[in-house]
Amino acid sequence: MTTASSNTIKILRTVQQVRQWRRQCLLNGKTVGFIPTMGALHSGHCSLISQSLKDNHHTIVSIFVNPSQFAPHEDLEAYPRTLESDLKILEDFPKGNVVDAVFVPKISEMYPSGITLEVPKQKGAFVTVQGCSEQLEGASRPAFFRGVATVVTKLLNIVTPDQVYFGQKDAQQCVVIKNLVKDLLIDTNVNVLPTLRESNGLALSSRNAYLSDEVRDQSSIIYRALSNGKAFYETSTKKTNQPVKSSDILNEIHHTLESKPDNFNIEYISINHPQSLEELEFVEPGVGAIISTAVRVPKEKEEGEARLIDNVVLS
Repeated sequence: MTTASSNTIKILRTVQQVRQWRRQCLLNGKTVGFIPTMGALHSGHCSLISQSLKDNHHTIVSIFVNPSQFAPHEDLEAYPRTLESDLKILEDFPKGNVVDAVFVPKISEMYPSGITLEVPKQKGAFVTVQGCSEQLEGASRPAFFRGVATVVTKLLNIVTPDQVYFGQKDAQQCVVIKNLVKDLLIDTNVNVLPTLRESNGLALSSRNAYLSDEVRDQSSIIYRALSNGKAFYETSTKKTNQPVKSSDILNEIHHTLESKPDNFNIEYISINHPQSLEELEFVEPGVGAIISTAVRVPKEKEEGEARLIDNVVLS
């Protein structure tokens, strides 16, 4: 539905510039789709952008490495910043089907009160979504979703999009943002699109760049295990149409993971309610669940591990 006529993309640096651009869209009666990113764009981001281009008259992408979702021990400075190649990816969309604007703010623009990575020393307004931020990813990164919720609130306030787009790979983030939009009465429709995958099933992620070809191939076992758990659930419900014990589904997943490499470390595998993320003892047909996992695998060219997350949805 996009109305762009060339591959000229507006680069907006300030909140005021975005609001002026958005106000003109509103005056012209045009809808706006929005994809928030931290850059290092890949095919997963492009699939979100393509959907927005289909759904809306105009599409805007933000590129901002958000400091408030990093803990002091996490290397914020090491996060890839690839603005030039990101813009090239956006400009290479077919003519007449290109994003209209990219919002690339400085930290001072997004955090006018300043920001430090140490939560007790932070000043200003922050957003916490209680009940679905503390488990799973939040258990090992306690301030992470506070940072995500804060920056997404800011971005939605700045852009005021009709539609915003996220990928299912970040399942907990999607649940947090859906609850955020609902509870803060933000007038934006949240769209969650299926996870894009490599040919072997590995979920697309900027972290995959850390992996050797061998580890990338071996990592396909993550999705295979989750898929086997999903198949077990679907077979069980087809036979009985009764709730299925989560422990039985987990047993199926762990059975597949018995053949994983010894240097793959499973951080968690969990089965949770699709809206509240409450851990489930039984999965009820019609309510469903999210089966999610985080696995640490060795990096190719440096010490340490890459942390891969993935999930499948049960219905």
